[in-house]
Amino acid sequence: MKRGERLRLLAVLILMGMAWGAAFPLAKIAVSTGYRPFGILVWQLIVGVAVSGAIIRLRGRPITLAPRYWGVFLGIALLGSVIPNAFAYTAAAHIPAGVLSIIIALVPLFALPITLALGFEKASALRFAGLALGAVAVALLIFPNKDFSGPVSPFYVFFAMGAALAYAGEGNFLTWYGDRGLDPFQILFGAGVAGLAIALPVALATGQLIMPLPPHSDADRAILAGAVINWLTYAAYVWMIGRAGPVFAAQVSYLITGFGVVWSILLLGERYAANIWLALGLMLLGVGLVQPRPARGRREEHAESALAPEPGLGKDAR
Repeated sequence: MKRGERLRLLAVLILMGMAWGAAFPLAKIAVSTGYRPFGILVWQLIVGVAVSGAIIRLRGRPITLAPRYWGVFLGIALLGSVIPNAFAYTAAAHIPAGVLSIIIALVPLFALPITLALGFEKASALRFAGLALGAVAVALLIFPNKDFSGPVSPFYVFFAMGAALAYAGEGNFLTWYGDRGLDPFQILFGAGVAGLAIALPVALATGQLIMPLPPHSDADRAILAGAVINWLTYAAYVWMIGRAGPVFAAQVSYLITGFGVVWSILLLGERYAANIWLALGLMLLGVGLVQPRPARGRREEHAESALAPEPGLGKDAR
């Protein structure tokens, strides 16, 4: 790859991380007025279906909802959208957005044991060290610190980890189940429709359905902006994999977490004590140790797919 092309891809990667990192403070704003997870999720899925459907048509591919594809649609909808959003948006109302971005960085660390159990990867001392660093980072997040501007609830830290665990299961599910010959945008469209079939009845039954129509509040704008950002940056992520490979694209996970913290400081005025910054550093180091190495064959490529990051909120899987 020529130097100019690599610099261009690096610039796109940075822009992806900047945009995707904004999802965390936007999630905090979205729940600030009492909006609840399934009400937010319904609108994110509506935007996602519209965006992915438009991309499919622009690419000249068919939109399909054939019954034989609903296994992958439902798996991705549950593990990549419904379940993680229920955890993440609930936790966002109780913990700082920057802390949430650090917790979501656990995805590759959670994905590794699943990948090992499925036989897609082999164990290594470095990767187990990465898992250990992730555990230490979580402990630091809940370590009592009187200097922190707003205590971090241990319960909601662990609750938010449910989102990271679901995203980790999502990548491994698709690696195990396969894409059934669909491209990523066809999967996104079908999973969005499947997610709506689940989320809309729940939102109606629990009184969570909202109508973010004019005049828009800050929470309404955050919901719509977050949905557009997540789906468009995911489209860029898929493009990046095709141009530079999954290992290079996976590096966006560091940028998302880092920019998630920065955006939370700039947009929400969050401030963190030393233990939070140390947790951020250890988490990024741990993620670096468990990230896949350059692929040497099909099995390694499958492992990279399972371990690649699942950042952001309100998205589906690759």
